[in-house]
Amino acid sequence: MSLAASIRPLFAHSSATIADEQVRQESLAVAAGLKRQDAGLLDELIVRYQHRLMRYLLYLTGDRELTEDLFQEVWMRVLVRGAQFNGQARFDTWLFTIARNLVIDQRRKRTLASLDQLFEVSEDDRPMAFEIADDEPTPFDRFSNLEDRERIAIALMELDTIYREVLVLRFHEELSLEEIAAVTRAPLSTVKSRLYRGLAAIKPKLTRSRGWWQEMKG
Repeated sequence: MSLAASIRPLFAHSSATIADEQVRQESLAVAAGLKRQDAGLLDELIVRYQHRLMRYLLYLTGDRELTEDLFQEVWMRVLVRGAQFNGQARFDTWLFTIARNLVIDQRRKRTLASLDQLFEVSEDDRPMAFEIADDEPTPFDRFSNLEDRERIAIALMELDTIYREVLVLRFHEELSLEEIAAVTRAPLSTVKSRLYRGLAAIKPKLTRSRGWWQEMKG
């Protein structure tokens, strides 16, 4: 093995460590700013996360008007309860947790049923006996360069909420499985099950859509 090949993993590990430390320091800085109720910081956070938060809420509720109302309420919660964020996790994980809890509260007010009750645990929620290989491309990878991304959004909205949520958090928001488990308050094994079953469910929808799109172009 060449010297370059032998030290390459060391550089990769070092880069990952540096990136993790930067994220940690940023989270601690955000926590400190929220404790001070720094209005400038809140404005920066809104600008930085507004599109991601709106997208998550919209996929979760399927209602544009409700999403806009909840969006405003999420940031009010961040302002009022900012001292509760201790910086030990990424800010976006905490933000999505607040958003999800507000959706649950809204569901309870309207239907006396929580989001968790809508996400009924069934046999399909049990841990799966197999896992998708890490190097296997997902449907999102295959469609990532297509101009008509609306098809992915439409396909996602056709899925059950329990699968749609984890797919959005994993592939749109790029949260780790552990972070998704924290947001959804579900065991890691359940998150994995929902992710893999969601991928299996959306793949044929996108494949059919792609065939239709190619026929239209032809």
